[in-house]
Amino acid sequence: MYTQPTYEVDTVLAARSGDGAAVDELVRDHLPLVYNIAGRALDGHPDVDDVVQETMARVVGGLPGLRDPESFRSWLVAITMSQVRDWQRARTPADSVLDEVRGMADAGADFVGVTVIQLGLSGQRKETAEATRWLDPDDRQVLSLWWLEVAGRLSRAELAAGLGVSEQHAAVRVQRMKRRLEGSRAVVRAVSASPRCGALAEVTIGWDGAPSSLWRKRISKHVRECGTCADQRADLVPVEGLLAGLGLVALPAGLSLGLLVKGKAATAAGLAGTSLATKPIAVAAIGVTVIAGGAAVVQTLPPDQAPRPRAVASSPAPTPARASPTAAVPSSPPPAASPTPTPARTRTRSRYGSVVDVVDNAPPRNRPPAPLPERAAGTLRISGKHGYSRHGGAPHMTHRGDFITISGKGYIGVRWGILYRNRIGHFPPATWTGLKGRLFHVASGGGRRMDDEQAPGVTWMGAPDTGVVRLPKGHQQMWQNEFYYLDGSVTLHNNEGGTDVDLSVAPRTWREVWADLTARPDPAKGIVRYGLTRDTGDDRAPVPQYVTRARPADPHRVPQRSQV
Repeated sequence: MYTQPTYEVDTVLAARSGDGAAVDELVRDHLPLVYNIAGRALDGHPDVDDVVQETMARVVGGLPGLRDPESFRSWLVAITMSQVRDWQRARTPADSVLDEVRGMADAGADFVGVTVIQLGLSGQRKETAEATRWLDPDDRQVLSLWWLEVAGRLSRAELAAGLGVSEQHAAVRVQRMKRRLEGSRAVVRAVSASPRCGALAEVTIGWDGAPSSLWRKRISKHVRECGTCADQRADLVPVEGLLAGLGLVALPAGLSLGLLVKGKAATAAGLAGTSLATKPIAVAAIGVTVIAGGAAVVQTLPPDQAPRPRAVASSPAPTPARASPTAAVPSSPPPAASPTPTPARTRTRSRYGSVVDVVDNAPPRNRPPAPLPERAAGTLRISGKHGYSRHGGAPHMTHRGDFITISGKGYIGVRWGILYRNRIGHFPPATWTGLKGRLFHVASGGGRRMDDEQAPGVTWMGAPDTGVVRLPKGHQQMWQNEFYYLDGSVTLHNNEGGTDVDLSVAPRTWREVWADLTARPDPAKGIVRYGLTRDTGDDRAPVPQYVTRARPADPHRVPQRSQV
Protein backbone atom coordinates (compact mmCIF):
# COMPACT_ATOMS: atom_id res chain seq x y z
CA MET A 1 0.00 0.00 0.00
CA TYR A 2 1.21 3.47 -0.81
CA THR A 3 2.35 5.66 2.10
CA GLN A 4 2.67 9.39 1.52
CA PRO A 5 6.18 10.67 2.28
CA THR A 6 6.65 13.72 4.49
CA TYR A 7 8.54 15.65 1.81
CA GLU A 8 5.47 15.50 -0.44
CA VAL A 9 3.40 17.39 2.13
CA ASP A 10 6.12 20.02 2.34
CA THR A 11 6.09 20.36 -1.45
CA VAL A 12 2.32 20.78 -1.47
CA LEU A 13 2.59 23.51 1.16
CA ALA A 14 5.19 25.35 -0.88
CA ALA A 15 3.21 24.99 -4.11
CA ARG A 16 0.06 26.20 -2.38
CA SER A 17 1.98 29.32 -1.34
CA GLY A 18 2.94 30.07 -4.95
CA ASP A 19 6.39 28.49 -5.19
CA GLY A 20 6.82 27.84 -8.92
CA ALA A 21 9.53 25.22 -8.44
CA ALA A 22 7.26 23.31 -6.06
CA VAL A 23 4.41 23.43 -8.59
CA ASP A 24 6.74 22.02 -11.23
CA GLU A 25 7.81 19.26 -8.87
CA LEU A 26 4.22 18.28 -8.09
CA VAL A 27 3.31 18.20 -11.77
CA ARG A 28 6.42 16.22 -12.69
CA ASP A 29 6.06 13.71 -9.86
CA HIS A 30 2.32 13.08 -10.25
CA LEU A 31 1.83 13.34 -13.99
CA PRO A 32 2.71 9.65 -14.56
CA LEU A 33 0.11 8.63 -11.97
CA VAL A 34 -2.60 10.77 -13.58
CA TYR A 35 -1.64 9.51 -17.03
CA ASN A 36 -1.88 5.87 -15.94
CA ILE A 37 -5.26 6.37 -14.28
CA ALA A 38 -6.80 8.19 -17.24
CA GLY A 39 -5.08 6.00 -19.83
CA ARG A 40 -6.39 2.76 -18.37
CA ALA A 41 -9.85 4.17 -17.59
CA LEU A 42 -10.27 5.40 -21.17
CA ASP A 43 -8.39 2.46 -22.73
CA GLY A 44 -5.82 4.71 -24.37
CA HIS A 45 -8.32 6.88 -26.28
CA PRO A 46 -6.56 9.71 -28.17
CA ASP A 47 -8.28 12.20 -25.84
CA VAL A 48 -6.37 10.82 -22.84
CA ASP A 49 -3.77 13.54 -23.29
CA ASP A 50 -6.47 16.21 -23.17
CA VAL A 51 -8.01 14.68 -20.04
CA VAL A 52 -4.59 14.54 -18.36
CA GLN A 53 -3.81 18.13 -19.25
CA GLU A 54 -7.17 19.42 -18.05
CA THR A 55 -6.74 17.44 -14.83
CA MET A 56 -3.35 18.99 -14.12
CA ALA A 57 -4.67 22.44 -14.98
CA ARG A 58 -7.43 22.02 -12.41
CA VAL A 59 -4.96 20.71 -9.86
CA VAL A 60 -2.59 23.65 -10.36
CA GLY A 61 -5.42 26.14 -10.40
CA GLY A 62 -7.02 24.65 -7.29
CA LEU A 63 -3.92 24.41 -5.10
CA PRO A 64 -4.54 27.70 -3.25
CA GLY A 65 -7.88 26.34 -2.04
CA LEU A 66 -6.56 22.97 -0.84
CA ARG A 67 -7.09 23.02 2.92
CA ASP A 68 -5.39 19.76 3.91
CA PRO A 69 -2.00 19.20 2.19
CA GLU A 70 -1.96 15.60 3.42
CA SER A 71 -5.04 14.90 1.30
CA PHE A 72 -3.33 16.09 -1.89
CA ARG A 73 -3.12 12.67 -3.56
CA SER A 74 -6.73 11.76 -2.74
CA TRP A 75 -7.76 15.15 -4.09
CA LEU A 76 -5.64 14.61 -7.22
CA VAL A 77 -7.11 11.18 -7.88
CA ALA A 78 -10.65 12.49 -7.34
CA ILE A 79 -10.07 15.29 -9.87
CA THR A 80 -8.63 12.82 -12.38
CA MET A 81 -11.62 10.51 -12.17
CA SER A 82 -14.00 13.45 -12.29
CA GLN A 83 -12.40 14.54 -15.58
CA VAL A 84 -12.67 10.97 -16.90
CA ARG A 85 -16.39 10.86 -16.05
CA ASP A 86 -16.98 14.32 -17.51
CA TRP A 87 -15.33 13.23 -20.74
CA GLN A 88 -17.45 10.07 -20.92
CA ARG A 89 -20.68 11.98 -20.21
CA ALA A 90 -19.86 14.49 -22.94
CA ARG A 91 -19.59 11.78 -25.56
CA THR A 92 -22.51 11.18 -27.92
CA PRO A 93 -22.96 8.43 -30.54
CA ALA A 94 -22.28 10.96 -33.30
CA ASP A 95 -19.21 12.42 -31.60
CA SER A 96 -17.01 9.48 -32.37
CA VAL A 97 -14.69 10.02 -35.29
CA LEU A 98 -11.74 9.80 -32.88
CA ASP A 99 -12.91 6.42 -31.64
CA GLU A 100 -13.17 5.24 -35.20
CA VAL A 101 -9.58 6.24 -35.86
CA ARG A 102 -8.36 4.43 -32.80
CA GLY A 103 -10.33 1.31 -33.59
CA MET A 104 -9.73 1.17 -37.31
CA ALA A 105 -6.35 2.71 -37.96
CA ASP A 106 -4.44 0.73 -35.40
CA ALA A 107 -6.31 -1.62 -33.15
CA GLY A 108 -3.18 -2.36 -31.11
CA ALA A 109 -2.26 1.22 -30.27
CA ASP A 110 -4.28 1.23 -27.05
CA PHE A 111 -3.27 1.45 -23.41
CA VAL A 112 -3.28 -2.32 -23.03
CA GLY A 113 -0.83 -2.73 -25.89
CA VAL A 114 1.40 0.00 -24.53
CA THR A 115 1.31 -1.59 -21.06
CA VAL A 116 2.29 -5.00 -22.40
CA ILE A 117 5.18 -3.60 -24.44
CA GLN A 118 6.57 -1.12 -21.93
CA LEU A 119 6.34 -3.31 -18.86
CA GLY A 120 7.47 -6.42 -20.73
CA LEU A 121 4.41 -8.40 -19.66
CA SER A 122 4.22 -12.04 -20.65
CA GLY A 123 2.33 -15.15 -19.68
CA GLN A 124 -0.54 -14.57 -17.27
CA ARG A 125 0.41 -10.93 -16.75
CA LYS A 126 -0.06 -10.31 -20.46
CA GLU A 127 -3.32 -12.26 -20.45
CA THR A 128 -4.57 -10.14 -17.55
CA ALA A 129 -3.76 -6.93 -19.39
CA GLU A 130 -5.57 -8.22 -22.47
CA ALA A 131 -8.54 -9.28 -20.35
CA THR A 132 -9.14 -5.66 -19.32
CA ARG A 133 -10.28 -4.93 -22.88
CA TRP A 134 -13.41 -6.97 -22.20
CA LEU A 135 -14.60 -4.77 -19.32
CA ASP A 136 -17.24 -2.09 -19.70
CA PRO A 137 -16.38 1.60 -19.05
CA ASP A 138 -17.56 1.60 -15.42
CA ASP A 139 -15.45 -1.42 -14.56
CA ARG A 140 -12.45 0.12 -16.32
CA GLN A 141 -12.74 3.14 -14.05
CA VAL A 142 -12.54 0.90 -11.01
CA LEU A 143 -9.77 -1.15 -12.59
CA SER A 144 -7.67 1.93 -13.36
CA LEU A 145 -7.49 2.68 -9.63
CA TRP A 146 -7.37 -0.86 -8.28
CA TRP A 147 -4.51 -1.80 -10.65
CA LEU A 148 -2.45 0.99 -9.09
CA GLU A 149 -3.51 0.02 -5.58
CA VAL A 150 -2.34 -3.56 -6.07
CA ALA A 151 0.87 -2.30 -7.67
CA GLY A 152 1.53 -0.26 -4.51
CA ARG A 153 0.92 3.14 -6.12
CA LEU A 154 -2.36 4.07 -4.41
CA SER A 155 -3.94 3.54 -1.01
CA ARG A 156 -7.49 2.23 -0.55
CA ALA A 157 -8.51 5.67 0.75
CA GLU A 158 -7.22 7.27 -2.46
CA LEU A 159 -9.02 4.67 -4.53
CA ALA A 160 -12.27 5.41 -2.71
CA ALA A 161 -11.74 9.14 -3.19
CA GLY A 162 -11.33 8.57 -6.91
CA LEU A 163 -14.60 6.69 -7.07
CA GLY A 164 -16.32 9.24 -4.86
CA VAL A 165 -17.58 6.61 -2.41
CA SER A 166 -16.74 5.30 1.06
CA GLU A 167 -14.02 2.71 1.50
CA GLN A 168 -16.69 0.10 2.28
CA HIS A 169 -18.58 0.83 -0.92
CA ALA A 170 -15.32 0.93 -2.84
CA ALA A 171 -14.54 -2.59 -1.62
CA VAL A 172 -17.87 -3.81 -3.02
CA ARG A 173 -17.20 -2.21 -6.41
CA VAL A 174 -13.70 -3.65 -6.52
CA GLN A 175 -15.01 -7.15 -5.83
CA ARG A 176 -17.59 -6.84 -8.61
CA MET A 177 -14.96 -5.66 -11.03
CA LYS A 178 -12.58 -8.46 -10.02
CA ARG A 179 -15.24 -11.10 -10.73
CA ARG A 180 -15.71 -9.71 -14.23
CA LEU A 181 -11.96 -9.45 -14.72
CA GLU A 182 -11.49 -13.10 -13.71
CA GLY A 183 -14.23 -14.01 -16.17
CA SER A 184 -12.45 -11.99 -18.82
CA ARG A 185 -9.17 -13.83 -18.14
CA ALA A 186 -10.98 -17.11 -18.78
CA VAL A 187 -12.42 -15.66 -21.99
CA VAL A 188 -8.96 -14.62 -23.20
CA ARG A 189 -7.71 -18.15 -22.55
CA ALA A 190 -10.65 -19.71 -24.40
CA VAL A 191 -10.62 -17.54 -27.52
CA SER A 192 -6.83 -17.73 -27.87
CA ALA A 193 -6.66 -21.51 -27.47
CA SER A 194 -5.28 -23.41 -30.45
CA PRO A 195 -7.15 -25.38 -31.54
CA ARG A 196 -10.22 -23.56 -30.25
CA CYS A 197 -13.03 -25.52 -28.64
CA GLY A 198 -15.47 -26.63 -31.34
CA ALA A 199 -18.52 -25.71 -29.31
CA LEU A 200 -17.06 -22.26 -28.65
CA ALA A 201 -16.68 -21.72 -32.39
CA GLU A 202 -20.45 -22.11 -32.70
CA VAL A 203 -21.07 -19.71 -29.83
CA THR A 204 -18.91 -17.05 -31.46
CA ILE A 205 -20.55 -17.13 -34.88
CA GLY A 206 -21.14 -13.49 -35.74
CA TRP A 207 -18.43 -12.21 -33.42
CA ASP A 208 -16.13 -9.72 -35.17
CA GLY A 209 -13.17 -10.50 -32.92
CA ALA A 210 -13.36 -7.22 -30.99
CA PRO A 211 -13.51 -7.54 -27.16
CA SER A 212 -16.74 -6.26 -25.62
CA SER A 213 -18.71 -6.73 -22.42
CA LEU A 214 -21.60 -8.28 -24.37
CA TRP A 215 -19.44 -11.01 -25.88
CA ARG A 216 -17.66 -11.47 -22.56
CA LYS A 217 -20.98 -12.49 -21.01
CA ARG A 218 -21.82 -14.88 -23.85
CA ILE A 219 -18.40 -16.51 -23.97
CA SER A 220 -18.11 -16.64 -20.16
CA LYS A 221 -21.37 -18.59 -19.98
CA HIS A 222 -19.98 -21.16 -22.37
CA VAL A 223 -16.64 -21.37 -20.53
CA ARG A 224 -18.42 -22.06 -17.22
CA GLU A 225 -20.49 -24.84 -18.75
CA CYS A 226 -17.82 -26.40 -20.98
CA GLY A 227 -15.40 -28.88 -19.46
CA THR A 228 -12.79 -28.32 -22.15
CA CYS A 229 -12.73 -24.54 -21.70
CA ALA A 230 -12.97 -24.80 -17.90
CA ASP A 231 -9.80 -26.93 -17.81
CA GLN A 232 -7.88 -24.13 -19.52
CA ARG A 233 -8.44 -21.80 -16.57
CA ALA A 234 -7.32 -24.27 -13.91
CA ASP A 235 -3.85 -22.77 -13.53
CA LEU A 236 -4.89 -19.11 -13.35
CA VAL A 237 -3.23 -17.51 -10.33
CA PRO A 238 -4.83 -14.66 -8.31
CA VAL A 239 -4.54 -11.42 -10.20
CA GLU A 240 -3.23 -9.54 -7.15
CA GLY A 241 -0.04 -11.56 -7.28
CA LEU A 242 0.41 -10.76 -10.95
CA LEU A 243 0.05 -7.01 -10.59
CA ALA A 244 1.98 -6.52 -7.36
CA GLY A 245 4.99 -4.29 -7.85
CA LEU A 246 4.35 -3.46 -11.50
CA GLY A 247 5.65 -0.08 -12.63
CA LEU A 248 3.84 2.77 -14.31
CA VAL A 249 3.50 3.15 -18.06
CA ALA A 250 5.84 5.94 -19.16
CA LEU A 251 4.52 9.24 -20.41
CA PRO A 252 4.40 9.93 -24.14
CA ALA A 253 7.31 12.14 -25.17
CA GLY A 254 6.51 15.84 -24.88
CA LEU A 255 3.61 15.58 -22.41
CA SER A 256 5.64 16.33 -19.29
CA LEU A 257 7.42 19.28 -20.86
CA GLY A 258 4.20 20.83 -22.09
CA LEU A 259 2.53 20.58 -18.69
CA LEU A 260 5.54 21.96 -16.83
CA VAL A 261 5.57 24.95 -19.14
CA LYS A 262 1.87 25.41 -18.55
CA GLY A 263 2.37 24.95 -14.80
CA LYS A 264 4.91 27.76 -14.71
CA ALA A 265 2.53 30.00 -16.60
CA ALA A 266 -0.18 29.22 -14.09
CA THR A 267 2.11 30.01 -11.19
CA ALA A 268 3.10 33.33 -12.73
CA ALA A 269 -0.57 34.14 -13.15
CA GLY A 270 -1.27 33.57 -9.48
CA LEU A 271 -2.43 29.97 -9.78
CA ALA A 272 -5.87 31.09 -10.88
CA GLY A 273 -8.04 30.46 -13.90
CA THR A 274 -5.65 28.06 -15.57
CA SER A 275 -6.96 25.79 -18.31
CA LEU A 276 -5.14 23.46 -20.65
CA ALA A 277 -8.17 23.04 -22.88
CA THR A 278 -6.42 25.13 -25.51
CA LYS A 279 -3.97 22.23 -26.04
CA PRO A 280 -0.45 23.48 -25.29
CA ILE A 281 2.70 22.53 -27.11
CA ALA A 282 2.59 19.04 -25.65
CA VAL A 283 -0.12 18.03 -28.10
CA ALA A 284 1.98 18.87 -31.14
CA ALA A 285 4.82 16.81 -29.72
CA ILE A 286 2.63 13.85 -28.83
CA GLY A 287 0.92 13.69 -32.18
CA VAL A 288 3.91 12.31 -34.05
CA THR A 289 5.83 10.36 -31.43
CA VAL A 290 6.16 6.69 -30.62
CA ILE A 291 5.75 5.61 -27.01
CA ALA A 292 8.73 3.71 -25.68
CA GLY A 293 8.66 0.15 -26.92
CA GLY A 294 7.33 0.92 -30.39
CA ALA A 295 3.58 1.36 -29.83
CA ALA A 296 2.31 4.07 -32.13
CA VAL A 297 0.35 7.02 -30.81
CA VAL A 298 -2.95 7.17 -32.67
CA GLN A 299 -3.58 10.35 -34.59
CA THR A 300 -6.86 12.21 -34.55
CA LEU A 301 -8.99 13.46 -37.40
CA PRO A 302 -10.99 16.65 -37.88
CA PRO A 303 -14.68 16.35 -36.99
CA ASP A 304 -15.65 16.91 -40.62
CA GLN A 305 -15.54 13.18 -41.20
CA ALA A 306 -18.13 11.92 -38.74
CA PRO A 307 -20.13 9.00 -40.22
CA ARG A 308 -23.70 9.61 -41.29
CA PRO A 309 -26.80 7.40 -40.97
CA ARG A 310 -27.33 4.87 -43.73
CA ALA A 311 -29.94 6.91 -45.67
CA VAL A 312 -29.14 10.58 -46.12
CA ALA A 313 -30.40 13.07 -48.65
CA SER A 314 -27.49 14.93 -50.17
CA SER A 315 -28.07 18.62 -50.62
CA PRO A 316 -28.15 19.50 -54.32
CA ALA A 317 -26.77 22.98 -53.74
CA PRO A 318 -25.03 23.36 -50.37
CA THR A 319 -25.07 26.79 -48.81
CA PRO A 320 -23.33 28.01 -45.66
CA ALA A 321 -26.67 28.15 -43.83
CA ARG A 322 -27.46 24.51 -44.59
CA ALA A 323 -23.99 23.05 -44.18
CA SER A 324 -23.20 20.64 -41.40
CA PRO A 325 -21.56 22.51 -38.52
CA THR A 326 -18.82 19.88 -38.39
CA ALA A 327 -17.92 20.28 -42.04
CA ALA A 328 -16.75 23.86 -41.94
CA VAL A 329 -14.30 24.96 -44.62
CA PRO A 330 -11.13 26.63 -43.24
CA SER A 331 -11.73 30.31 -42.58
CA SER A 332 -8.93 31.47 -44.86
CA PRO A 333 -8.11 28.72 -47.36
CA PRO A 334 -5.28 29.20 -49.83
CA PRO A 335 -6.32 30.81 -53.11
CA ALA A 336 -5.89 27.55 -54.98
CA ALA A 337 -8.31 25.82 -52.60
CA SER A 338 -11.29 28.12 -52.91
CA PRO A 339 -14.45 26.45 -51.59
CA THR A 340 -16.52 27.90 -54.42
CA PRO A 341 -18.04 24.96 -56.30
CA THR A 342 -16.87 24.42 -59.85
CA PRO A 343 -19.90 23.58 -62.02
CA ALA A 344 -19.68 20.14 -63.56
CA ARG A 345 -19.23 20.21 -67.28
CA THR A 346 -22.28 19.36 -69.33
CA ARG A 347 -20.54 18.80 -72.65
CA THR A 348 -17.86 16.23 -73.24
CA ARG A 349 -16.53 14.13 -76.07
CA SER A 350 -14.87 11.69 -73.66
CA ARG A 351 -16.24 8.19 -73.34
CA TYR A 352 -17.19 7.17 -69.82
CA GLY A 353 -14.79 4.58 -68.45
CA SER A 354 -11.91 5.49 -70.72
CA VAL A 355 -9.94 6.72 -67.69
CA VAL A 356 -9.37 4.21 -64.87
CA ASP A 357 -7.40 4.71 -61.65
CA VAL A 358 -3.73 3.72 -61.76
CA VAL A 359 -0.83 3.75 -59.33
CA ASP A 360 0.08 7.36 -58.57
CA ASN A 361 2.60 9.27 -56.49
CA ALA A 362 1.66 11.20 -53.38
CA PRO A 363 1.20 14.94 -54.02
CA PRO A 364 3.26 17.45 -51.99
CA ARG A 365 1.90 17.50 -48.46
CA ASN A 366 1.29 21.23 -48.35
CA ARG A 367 -0.22 21.57 -51.82
CA PRO A 368 -3.93 22.45 -51.55
CA PRO A 369 -6.35 20.48 -53.72
CA ALA A 370 -7.59 21.71 -57.08
CA PRO A 371 -11.19 22.99 -57.14
CA LEU A 372 -13.72 20.17 -56.84
CA PRO A 373 -16.45 20.23 -59.52
CA GLU A 374 -19.93 20.07 -58.03
CA ARG A 375 -22.17 17.40 -59.48
CA ALA A 376 -25.94 17.18 -59.08
CA ALA A 377 -26.95 15.21 -56.00
CA GLY A 378 -30.15 13.67 -54.69
CA THR A 379 -30.83 10.83 -52.26
CA LEU A 380 -28.68 7.74 -51.80
CA ARG A 381 -30.08 4.47 -50.46
CA ILE A 382 -27.94 1.79 -48.83
CA SER A 383 -28.68 -1.88 -48.23
CA GLY A 384 -26.79 -5.16 -48.12
CA LYS A 385 -25.04 -7.49 -45.71
CA HIS A 386 -23.17 -5.41 -43.19
CA GLY A 387 -23.12 -4.13 -39.64
CA TYR A 388 -23.12 -0.58 -38.35
CA SER A 389 -20.18 1.29 -36.93
CA ARG A 390 -20.18 1.82 -33.18
CA HIS A 391 -18.90 5.29 -33.99
CA GLY A 392 -21.80 7.12 -35.57
CA GLY A 393 -23.85 4.35 -37.15
CA ALA A 394 -22.34 4.27 -40.65
CA PRO A 395 -22.79 1.00 -42.57
CA HIS A 396 -19.68 -0.99 -41.72
CA MET A 397 -18.18 -4.08 -43.41
CA THR A 398 -15.85 -6.10 -41.21
CA HIS A 399 -15.88 -9.62 -42.71
CA ARG A 400 -15.17 -11.31 -45.99
CA GLY A 401 -18.49 -11.63 -47.79
CA ASP A 402 -19.96 -8.41 -46.43
CA PHE A 403 -21.34 -6.10 -49.12
CA ILE A 404 -23.12 -2.78 -49.42
CA THR A 405 -25.40 -1.83 -52.31
CA ILE A 406 -25.77 1.89 -52.98
CA SER A 407 -28.34 3.38 -55.33
CA GLY A 408 -29.30 6.93 -56.23
CA LYS A 409 -27.36 10.04 -57.12
CA GLY A 410 -24.77 11.71 -54.93
CA TYR A 411 -21.39 11.57 -53.22
CA ILE A 412 -20.16 8.53 -51.27
CA GLY A 413 -17.42 8.40 -48.66
CA VAL A 414 -15.55 5.12 -48.09
CA ARG A 415 -13.32 5.00 -45.04
CA TRP A 416 -10.53 2.42 -44.93
CA GLY A 417 -9.37 0.60 -41.84
CA ILE A 418 -6.32 -1.66 -42.03
CA LEU A 419 -6.21 -3.45 -38.67
CA TYR A 420 -2.69 -4.72 -39.15
CA ARG A 421 -2.15 -5.42 -35.46
CA ASN A 422 -5.03 -7.89 -35.56
CA ARG A 423 -3.97 -9.80 -38.64
CA ILE A 424 -1.68 -9.24 -41.60
CA GLY A 425 -1.23 -11.23 -44.79
CA HIS A 426 -2.71 -11.53 -48.28
CA PHE A 427 -4.67 -8.44 -49.37
CA PRO A 428 -7.52 -9.17 -51.82
CA PRO A 429 -8.85 -5.83 -53.09
CA ALA A 430 -12.34 -4.52 -52.40
CA THR A 431 -14.45 -4.73 -55.57
CA TRP A 432 -17.48 -3.03 -57.15
CA THR A 433 -20.01 -5.19 -59.01
CA GLY A 434 -23.36 -4.83 -60.77
CA LEU A 435 -22.78 -1.21 -61.78
CA LYS A 436 -25.74 0.46 -63.42
CA GLY A 437 -25.19 4.02 -64.55
CA ARG A 438 -21.91 5.75 -63.71
CA LEU A 439 -19.45 5.69 -60.82
CA PHE A 440 -16.54 8.13 -60.56
CA HIS A 441 -13.59 8.36 -58.18
CA VAL A 442 -13.76 12.10 -57.45
CA ALA A 443 -11.33 12.70 -54.57
CA SER A 444 -9.06 11.24 -51.88
CA GLY A 445 -8.75 12.66 -48.35
CA GLY A 446 -8.93 11.92 -44.67
CA GLY A 447 -5.74 13.89 -44.10
CA ARG A 448 -3.40 11.14 -45.26
CA ARG A 449 -2.57 8.30 -47.58
CA MET A 450 -2.55 5.01 -45.73
CA ASP A 451 1.15 4.66 -46.48
CA ASP A 452 2.04 8.01 -44.88
CA GLU A 453 4.20 7.82 -41.77
CA GLN A 454 2.49 8.65 -38.48
CA ALA A 455 5.69 7.92 -36.56
CA PRO A 456 9.14 6.68 -37.61
CA GLY A 457 8.59 3.46 -39.54
CA VAL A 458 4.88 3.34 -38.63
CA THR A 459 2.17 3.95 -41.24
CA TRP A 460 -1.53 3.18 -41.41
CA MET A 461 -0.52 0.02 -43.34
CA GLY A 462 1.87 -1.48 -40.81
CA ALA A 463 4.76 -1.11 -38.40
CA PRO A 464 8.22 -2.65 -37.91
CA ASP A 465 6.98 -5.08 -35.26
CA THR A 466 4.02 -6.32 -37.33
CA GLY A 467 5.13 -6.02 -40.93
CA VAL A 468 3.48 -3.90 -43.62
CA VAL A 469 0.46 -4.74 -45.76
CA ARG A 470 1.47 -5.13 -49.40
CA LEU A 471 -1.03 -4.16 -52.08
CA PRO A 472 -1.35 -6.20 -55.28
CA LYS A 473 0.87 -4.99 -58.12
CA GLY A 474 -0.83 -2.09 -59.90
CA HIS A 475 -3.27 -1.39 -57.03
CA GLN A 476 -3.65 2.35 -56.45
CA GLN A 477 -2.63 3.38 -52.93
CA MET A 478 -5.75 4.15 -50.94
CA TRP A 479 -6.17 7.19 -48.70
CA GLN A 480 -7.93 7.14 -45.33
CA ASN A 481 -11.11 8.50 -46.93
CA GLU A 482 -11.94 7.89 -50.58
CA PHE A 483 -14.78 9.79 -52.24
CA TYR A 484 -16.93 8.70 -55.15
CA TYR A 485 -19.86 10.05 -57.14
CA LEU A 486 -22.62 7.65 -58.16
CA ASP A 487 -25.48 8.14 -60.59
CA GLY A 488 -27.15 4.74 -60.64
CA SER A 489 -26.44 1.72 -58.44
CA VAL A 490 -23.46 -0.44 -57.50
CA THR A 491 -22.39 -2.99 -54.87
CA LEU A 492 -19.13 -2.70 -52.89
CA HIS A 493 -17.64 -5.93 -51.50
CA ASN A 494 -15.22 -6.54 -48.64
CA ASN A 495 -13.06 -9.44 -49.84
CA GLU A 496 -10.62 -9.44 -46.93
CA GLY A 497 -8.16 -12.29 -46.75
CA GLY A 498 -5.06 -12.54 -44.59
CA THR A 499 -5.20 -8.85 -43.67
CA ASP A 500 -7.96 -7.59 -41.38
CA VAL A 501 -9.84 -4.90 -43.33
CA ASP A 502 -12.81 -2.77 -42.30
CA LEU A 503 -14.74 -0.47 -44.64
CA SER A 504 -17.30 2.17 -43.62
CA VAL A 505 -19.58 3.66 -46.26
CA ALA A 506 -21.70 6.79 -45.90
CA PRO A 507 -23.38 9.36 -48.17
CA ARG A 508 -21.66 12.74 -48.27
CA THR A 509 -22.50 16.21 -49.51
CA TRP A 510 -20.21 18.12 -51.84
CA ARG A 511 -19.44 20.53 -49.01
CA GLU A 512 -18.42 17.72 -46.66
CA VAL A 513 -16.07 16.31 -49.27
CA TRP A 514 -14.55 19.73 -49.88
CA ALA A 515 -14.11 20.40 -46.16
CA ASP A 516 -12.25 17.10 -45.85
CA LEU A 517 -9.94 17.87 -48.77
CA THR A 518 -9.08 21.38 -47.57
CA ALA A 519 -8.39 20.56 -43.92
CA ARG A 520 -5.00 22.14 -43.23
CA PRO A 521 -2.13 19.74 -42.48
CA ASP A 522 -1.70 19.35 -38.73
CA PRO A 523 0.27 16.25 -37.62
CA ALA A 524 -1.02 16.65 -34.05
CA LYS A 525 -4.49 15.88 -35.42
CA GLY A 526 -3.33 13.18 -37.80
CA ILE A 527 -3.74 15.46 -40.84
CA VAL A 528 -0.55 14.72 -42.74
CA ARG A 529 -1.49 16.35 -46.04
CA TYR A 530 -4.20 18.14 -47.98
CA GLY A 531 -6.60 15.97 -49.94
CA LEU A 532 -6.46 15.32 -53.67
CA THR A 533 -9.12 16.29 -56.23
CA ARG A 534 -9.50 13.71 -59.01
CA ASP A 535 -12.79 14.83 -60.58
CA THR A 536 -12.66 16.67 -63.91
CA GLY A 537 -16.38 17.41 -63.88
CA ASP A 538 -17.09 15.29 -66.96
CA ASP A 539 -16.66 11.74 -68.24
CA ARG A 540 -12.89 12.11 -68.18
CA ALA A 541 -13.03 11.71 -64.40
CA PRO A 542 -11.45 8.40 -63.36
CA VAL A 543 -13.38 5.23 -62.67
CA PRO A 544 -12.20 3.24 -59.63
CA GLN A 545 -10.23 0.06 -60.15
CA TYR A 546 -12.00 -3.30 -59.78
CA VAL A 547 -15.41 -2.16 -61.13
CA THR A 548 -17.63 -4.30 -63.33
CA ARG A 549 -21.19 -4.21 -64.58
CA ALA A 550 -21.32 -7.98 -64.20
CA ARG A 551 -22.40 -9.85 -61.07
CA PRO A 552 -19.77 -12.59 -60.69
CA ALA A 553 -20.45 -15.47 -58.34
CA ASP A 554 -17.12 -14.72 -56.67
CA PRO A 555 -16.86 -10.91 -56.25
CA HIS A 556 -13.15 -11.29 -55.56
CA ARG A 557 -12.60 -12.13 -59.24
CA VAL A 558 -13.01 -8.67 -60.74
CA PRO A 559 -10.24 -7.42 -63.04
CA GLN A 560 -8.08 -4.58 -61.75
CA ARG A 561 -8.59 -2.64 -64.98
CA SER A 562 -12.28 -1.75 -64.84
CA GLN A 563 -14.39 -2.39 -67.94
CA VAL A 564 -17.57 -0.33 -67.73
